[in-house]
Formats: sequence, structure tokens, C-alpha cells
Amino acid sequence: MKKFLEVAEKLAHEKPLGPKYRNRRLVGNFKGRWECHIEPGWLLVYLKTDQEIIFERTGTHSDVFK
Repeated sequence: MKKFLEVAEKLAHEKPLGPKYRNRRLVGNFKGRWECHIEPGWLLVYLKTDQEIIFERTGTHSDVFK
């Protein structure tokens, strides 16, 4: 949980995530959302608006994209 909170805090304060997080904009069914790797094998999908960040999915690749 600590690693999730570290990522959430960086996103909330608009701090860049380092390359190890592999933060990227998604396409297709997830267009408009972002994905980052909290750890290898632990993904977070989120939506950024001007006023909030909505954490939509977290888990393994197969959990998130099934």
C-alpha cells in the first residue's frame, strides 16, 4: 500500500513519475486514461481531469485489462 500511496501523492501534486513507473497514455477502450507501473506486475489505470485524479483499476496486467 505504501508504494501505491507514493504514486498517488506524486500524481496529486503533479510531480513527474520516474521512468521506472512507465507512465503512459492509453488508447482504444481506455482512451483518455493513463497507466503506470507501481511495481513490475502491479499496474494502476487512472483518469486525470483539471480538478481530480480518479483511480479506476489496479492489479496485474490480466486483472486490469480483462
